[in-house]
Amino acid sequence: MRLRTLLTAAALATSSPTAAILATAITPAALHAQGVVPTPASHFGFEPGEDRKLATWDELVAYYEKLARTSPRVRLDTLGTTTKGRPFIMLTITSPENHARLDELREINRKLADPRRISGPEEIDRLLAQGRTVVLITHQIHSTEVGGGLAAVRMAYRLASSDDEKVREILDNVVLLQIPSLNPDGTHWVAEWYRKYVGTPYEAAPIPFLYHWYVGHDNNRDWYAFTQVETELTVTKAHNAWRPQIVHDIHQMGSTGARIFVPPFVDPAEPNVDPLLIAGVNQLGTYMAAELMAAGKKGVVVNAQYDMFTPARAYQHYHGGVRILSETASADLATPIEIPPDRLRDGRGFQVLQPTWNFPDPWPGGRWGLPEIVDYQETAAMALLTNAARNRRYWLESFYTINRRAVERWPSWPAAWVIPAGQANVTGVNAVLRILRLADVEVHTAAEPFTAAGRSFPAGSWVIPMNQPYASFAQTMLERQKYPDLRDYPGGPPTRPYDVTAHTLPLLMDVEAVAVDEPVTARLSAEPIPVPEVRYAAPQLTGRGAPRIAMYKGWQETMPAGWTRWVFDRHGLKYDTLHNARIRQGNLRRDYDVIVFQDQSPRSILEGWTGDRMPPEFRGGIGDEGVAALRRFVEEGGRVVAIESAAEFAIDAFDLQVRDLTDGVPPQEFYIPGSILSLRLDPAHPIARGLDEESIAWFWRSSTAYETTDPRVRVVARYGDGDPRLSGWVLGADRIAGKAAILEARIGRGSVVLFGFQPNYRGQSIATWPLLFNAMAGEGRRAAFAPETGASTRRAGDEARD
Repeated sequence: MRLRTLLTAAALATSSPTAAILATAITPAALHAQGVVPTPASHFGFEPGEDRKLATWDELVAYYEKLARTSPRVRLDTLGTTTKGRPFIMLTITSPENHARLDELREINRKLADPRRISGPEEIDRLLAQGRTVVLITHQIHSTEVGGGLAAVRMAYRLASSDDEKVREILDNVVLLQIPSLNPDGTHWVAEWYRKYVGTPYEAAPIPFLYHWYVGHDNNRDWYAFTQVETELTVTKAHNAWRPQIVHDIHQMGSTGARIFVPPFVDPAEPNVDPLLIAGVNQLGTYMAAELMAAGKKGVVVNAQYDMFTPARAYQHYHGGVRILSETASADLATPIEIPPDRLRDGRGFQVLQPTWNFPDPWPGGRWGLPEIVDYQETAAMALLTNAARNRRYWLESFYTINRRAVERWPSWPAAWVIPAGQANVTGVNAVLRILRLADVEVHTAAEPFTAAGRSFPAGSWVIPMNQPYASFAQTMLERQKYPDLRDYPGGPPTRPYDVTAHTLPLLMDVEAVAVDEPVTARLSAEPIPVPEVRYAAPQLTGRGAPRIAMYKGWQETMPAGWTRWVFDRHGLKYDTLHNARIRQGNLRRDYDVIVFQDQSPRSILEGWTGDRMPPEFRGGIGDEGVAALRRFVEEGGRVVAIESAAEFAIDAFDLQVRDLTDGVPPQEFYIPGSILSLRLDPAHPIARGLDEESIAWFWRSSTAYETTDPRVRVVARYGDGDPRLSGWVLGADRIAGKAAILEARIGRGSVVLFGFQPNYRGQSIATWPLLFNAMAGEGRRAAFAPETGASTRRAGDEARD
């Protein structure tokens, strides 16, 4: 029976972290007629890692089915379906003897993950003796990093078939959970795109749409918000079901630096990550580096490029296990490239041609392609598995110790966090609770009113006791961040974080959460609350008289645009995606009332893909013709909402006298790499009507502040006075303090709204969604009220369901 026919309703259920994954399994125990394990070449017609050869997801799944049917070492589970309906699969690879006791091994791991369930030293010794190191290896979350998907095939075949002593050692001591693609939709699309043009002038052309339906490359930034179905499936049915001691996330990076990165990471580490876990990351990463170099691999770098600050990239750091990131240099998709020495470039923490302690054997340049990529990735992963096998007891004991320290409230967290009941923003509260519960944080409800931290809380308030295994996750998500002031040299420019510097959920989602230093004495629910539903509503954009919405989508669609489509779909909004040709066609007012341009550079909007690398049908932008059509659209009564970089395009297109106050300022004088700022709204402006005067703004590299002398322009919101930083890192706050953050310009019968900050940050900034919705709604429907509650648009409704 084909795997795709085994998908059942049970397999699609993802609401419970402990949902069964057995309904769609092909298991060794269920198979009696096993045969010779098929080689990859016999199935695909090529060896994984050959130049210019990629496999579609359908072809990959069919091969993994064969492995599970022919090898007693391999089990295949379908965890659910992807955003676009493809099977999302996981292989469990271990010895037949371990397969026979998988349930027992999983229960051992779950006990080690929660020391409160262990009776005493004797049981600890038994668990450590009988357990196996659980390793989760994930591949190809970024679909254009094509080597990972092929390295997965080579590894799975090797472990399924080889009698090599090292393989036997791994199988006996490790339970490997292998997810061959964290984005099967993109794996399939990229393979189809590449194969369509291989051998033509457009070979390896950039794919002209997001390779994850909603979030593109940002699916690697979803490991605490769990917005995408693929993330939720991985968290609930791999991480939470098994509690791995080690997670290996296989990636690719740019082509002109080191050949492969493995940890240690550079500073800073997020302060709630246990030091013992950081030490485990460091020893495992340096072991992998040594094994790579012993295998003759040049260009191996550690302690460079990547930090371990944001939890958006590291779920396991807060769940007792180490996360190993490997980044291998890329080619041109599956097309090899030639890199002469003079094209090599230094990176953060190393000079590309200079041997140092963390980069002892530089790569001299030359040919680089898929064979090299897959070989480096497989070598690194096998080194990790060897370490996991040989140090089995160390990894189990370290895992247990980290979780025990969390229960004992390492280092000195509050006794509890309290989310008060009765808050107006029900959507935001449920979103925060959903995140905590999907991460297996224990959240209880208070059965009675109580007093803590000098204030009273009503019955029904949510209490998060911090003497629990995943307290570090709760602390990280609920507290405000204070990112260190790191410079390239004293007095020099800031050292750029790898990602952002703030992730405070209560600020992002407009929710109150209170840290209390004494234990809550009220009666609490016996069991943690279930994962709540999050229900979304935007009354001003739905129902009779709703505006006709279009979202710009050229052939260089940005990730913020994809995230915004995700938000629109969660709210059940009706909207069109507006391509270049339709804008150039004109007569836009006939079909639309509002057009949204998410963060995208003016050049990208105007010109799109240029040159002859892309097929002709994907070239170009809206051009001057499109600009003229947009002007007519607004003059005739339409609205354009332009966000961050796209606002620069709108300023030029509509000849607005608006100045960007951050343009050209050197980073040592002004730098905000992803922080949460205070925002002050003009309550008399229709866009702010119905909202609190004080709000937040998500400010990052493409955000700005405005100054205007244009009489057509009105200020809707300003950044806070003084130091507007609420969470994260801000240099040069005086540049934007008190300055305009949102503007509205009246032009003809219509208007243009400019957002200097991002009102929809990765689907998380629920606090500022109402500003975006009001900006889109128009005068007659801004600040609409839900009739059954009288609540403002920030409150939950019942129209669209998550």
